[in-house]
Amino acid sequence: MTDGHKSQIEKRIIIRSIERKDFEEIIKLQHACFPNMKPWSLEQLESHIRIFPEGQICVEYDNQIIGSCSSLIVNFNDYFEQHTYAEITDKGYIRNHNPNGENLYGMEVMVHPEFRRMKIGRRLYEARKGLAEKLNLKSIIVGGRIPGYHKYSDKMTPREYAEEVLQQNIYDPVLTFQMMNGFTLKRIIINYMPDDQESMRYAALLEWNNIEFKPAKSKLHYKVSFPVRICVVQYMMKKIGSFEEFATQCEHYVDVASDYKSDFAVFPENVTMQLLSFLEERSPSLAVRKLAEFTPQYVELFSDLAVKYNVNVIGGSHFVERNKRIYNVAHLFRRDGTMATQTKLHISPNEQKWWGINGGPNLDVFDTDCGKIAMMLSSDIEFPELSRIAAQEGTQIIFVPFCTEDRQTFLRVKYCAQARAIENQVYVVTAGTVGNLTHVENVDIQYAQSGVYTPSDFSFDRDGVAGECSENTETVMMAELDLEVLQRYKKTKDALTIRDRRTDLYSLQIRS
Repeated sequence: MTDGHKSQIEKRIIIRSIERKDFEEIIKLQHACFPNMKPWSLEQLESHIRIFPEGQICVEYDNQIIGSCSSLIVNFNDYFEQHTYAEITDKGYIRNHNPNGENLYGMEVMVHPEFRRMKIGRRLYEARKGLAEKLNLKSIIVGGRIPGYHKYSDKMTPREYAEEVLQQNIYDPVLTFQMMNGFTLKRIIINYMPDDQESMRYAALLEWNNIEFKPAKSKLHYKVSFPVRICVVQYMMKKIGSFEEFATQCEHYVDVASDYKSDFAVFPENVTMQLLSFLEERSPSLAVRKLAEFTPQYVELFSDLAVKYNVNVIGGSHFVERNKRIYNVAHLFRRDGTMATQTKLHISPNEQKWWGINGGPNLDVFDTDCGKIAMMLSSDIEFPELSRIAAQEGTQIIFVPFCTEDRQTFLRVKYCAQARAIENQVYVVTAGTVGNLTHVENVDIQYAQSGVYTPSDFSFDRDGVAGECSENTETVMMAELDLEVLQRYKKTKDALTIRDRRTDLYSLQIRS
């Protein structure tokens, strides 16, 4: 037989890493394997190969993907044994992947129904074991479905069903296969996957131990702490004569933040309104358009300060003109020189009446070198849906630059910030303006007491307050927030306001 004829009839099985070009095929494979369950989204698949490409494996046969498996690394001791699939996989985005972990957690194995007599599943499991051995991981852990249980649920408990499968009195297409591949049953997990009706929402916690595992004394088993230092700037609104004078004041505060080795310097909402003190425009609607002309100088100033002083700067907010409309925009200036923006979504009647401000189109969550953050200007924190969405997207710190003119308005911001910290198990940082611009229309008085708020529990500061400024005083305040404590707190058995939601009664939907 010639090589040419051989290549025409030869059909090779190739085991390789999943690539971006495979995403559509992977989604089709999921539809074929699990027709009643929601498949991966493109965003989740992108996250998999960006965060842990080695753990995403597929089997290719005759130029077709017929099987795949997905994994991440965790320290399983950091999680409850009664965890959910959403918790252990970060809702399928694996942003909780821990390269220093000891356990490979198997998210999914699937084999196309037409190719289930070719030992494709076994090949995938062997590939996973090889990866665990290569990375010197202690074990592979999976929350295995028990899809045959619904046929026996009226006769036996899930544990009894699993024991019958172990004794080979019952065949379960998943559990039996896992037992045959060296996994041992640890326990039954309750409410593992809400949409897995075949398993009646139960799963079997199974583990395969790597007998070649060599504990490394120098290996970090978990992070003891991940401190993030915050410098809150309670900014004084007072008359100035030029942009250069404004720049000098802002640099002073960023310098102070840097001296204290802060990770973030946080300025208040409408901080650039101080420029109106020398623009000499009495009409508020025209004044904000003049203010918008300073956007390039504002961006250049804070970008340079963030890099120069090695501090991530929340540059308060600045009015920006887009397509002849004015928006109130929060700015994040990262210390690596990159920038991100969040447009205010909920515009107050005062902003609409005096300034003609428009609401933004969407809420974003931003990556920083200190975890994921969100920015919500003033009244945005008063709408609980926004903070819940941000928390679901992995936000750990919500920054709230605000500008209020009286105590009642300020207290709405403060109390809602504290509520959002408790509801969503996140840190919330507020920064407000003080002082007076008596000669500027609608910016005449300010009221603020900036603060840093935490969940209310034993792991955090008393009263859920990490620190607060003195009222109506030009000052800065430092607070240190531990993201590792926050992460561990989310897995305790105490007040779990995220985990214990009654999603069978209510849900939050985002309209695109």
